[in-house]
Amino acid sequence: MKAARYYGKEDLRIEDVDVPRIKEDDELLVEVALCGICGTDLHEFDVGPIVTPTEPHPLTGAVLPQTMGHEFGGRVVAAGPATRGAEVGDRVAIMPAIVCGRCYHCRRGNGHLCSRFACTGLSSETGGLSQYAVVKDYQVATLPDDVSDTEGALIEPASVAAYGVERAGIRGGDTVLVTGAGPIGLLSALYASAVGAATVVVSEVNPQRAKVAAELDLGPVVTPDQLADTVDELTQGVGVDLAVECSGTTPGLSGCLDNVRRSGAVVQTGLHTRPATIDAMQLSEKDVSLHGSWCWRITDWDRTIRLVAAGKYPVAKVVSATISLDDVVEDGFRALLDPEGHELKVLVDPR
Repeated sequence: MKAARYYGKEDLRIEDVDVPRIKEDDELLVEVALCGICGTDLHEFDVGPIVTPTEPHPLTGAVLPQTMGHEFGGRVVAAGPATRGAEVGDRVAIMPAIVCGRCYHCRRGNGHLCSRFACTGLSSETGGLSQYAVVKDYQVATLPDDVSDTEGALIEPASVAAYGVERAGIRGGDTVLVTGAGPIGLLSALYASAVGAATVVVSEVNPQRAKVAAELDLGPVVTPDQLADTVDELTQGVGVDLAVECSGTTPGLSGCLDNVRRSGAVVQTGLHTRPATIDAMQLSEKDVSLHGSWCWRITDWDRTIRLVAAGKYPVAKVVSATISLDDVVEDGFRALLDPEGHELKVLVDPR
């Protein structure tokens, strides 16, 4: 089969490799339908290796080269004898977290914080940028017929966005600020609206991304220098109830702290590749709660899928292109890294 194999910085190769085999009784072989390219993948390609292991991973034993891709869905084509929750023929979305199930965090239901955390497509034998992948049965969520393959490939980033918004404690009727209109920012805005936000303000510097955000019609879309005046007018000077930082930048985080109301909440969802600075006095003076957000809770996936199936969380709106696996480097990774480019969310069809 064909697979996109990552060797190191700017070294991603389309190679012919053996179809992976089921080795354990609780494993499933999945034929990949579509796989998204994530910001984490882009960081690996651009400046990595970061989380892809150069030494054997302590949980999976994986080491570079790595078949990339952790945002994917497909169809189960083979199953080990002890698998539960999915059968051959089922369409599934992949929950890429690989966890030990035994550490302090796993035993408390926080598998996403596992001390030996690994990830299909980043630190495992297989990944979604290929024609087939092997996963554990606990890593799949079955998809109803009214969730498309495109939506199935977006359940992972949609769950990342949902978890971040919920970490900030959203309530119906809230006014929400999202800084950064990349895929996670737009999915965060869509999720906030889906669960009852009255208005979502989006701050974005890139005109193309701002245009996509405006088309969602969730609330004002502004540049950072317009943000304070817009929030003041919208909230009569009070500030937004909660802010979701998705740009992974110091200005984005500062914009959240500047424009959230007293006793409001800020959640950092976008990943920072370098240390950020904040005015910590704002946390005290405004009595603000500042939250981190990492991945998603596995227990949330069925609920996210139900929202998508009901049409209340229209995740497919963030997709800008679907490409072939052969074109993944130029039309996928390089196109998304191009600061003058127009791509937002690129899906890869390995079939």
